[in-house]
Amino acid sequence: MFGHRHGRGHDDHGPHEHDGRRHARGGMFGRFGHHHDEHHHGGRGGRLGRFFDHGDLRYVLLGLIAEHPRHGYELIKAIEERFGGLYSPSPGVVYPTLTLLEELGYIRPDIADGPRKQFVITPEGSEFLAANKAVVDQIFARIAEVTRTYGGGPAPEIKRALHNLEAAMTIRLGRGPLSPEQVRAVTTILDRAASEIEQS
Repeated sequence: MFGHRHGRGHDDHGPHEHDGRRHARGGMFGRFGHHHDEHHHGGRGGRLGRFFDHGDLRYVLLGLIAEHPRHGYELIKAIEERFGGLYSPSPGVVYPTLTLLEELGYIRPDIADGPRKQFVITPEGSEFLAANKAVVDQIFARIAEVTRTYGGGPAPEIKRALHNLEAAMTIRLGRGPLSPEQVRAVTTILDRAASEIEQS
């Protein structure tokens, strides 16, 4: 489990493990926890109450970094997207957890990425993740269940894509009027996208 390299047991809370509670609109969300002693990871409110058990966030962050290297902010947004916009962990929870993972040797910063600290998983982190695959899969399955149960409206990725389209149109139209050929080209693109979305 986490902390073995530094003698920190799973029940050792450490300086960053008490992260505050988030209140749900419809009561606390403890029924998806797999321990009675649940801890509450702070984050932007939503329809969820408590979700992550003690140490769960570490598995989530490590699993996401294993997919591809990410910055802290990218990890926050990735978790928010997994929850369908229902929950977003606070930086005050994510960054100390990343520091702990780095101290344990499971991740390391990618120095070549520039001033922003992008994290990559280490061989030791990959080995640990593989050894705890059942736990990690269970956590991500619970996240998916939360999203199915409490989610509503377009996914955050779709909302972002719509905003990007609107911004692109605004920028292009701001450069001046379109020629008839450009109007036809843009119309063709939009009509094709609409048709593909409808048939998806």
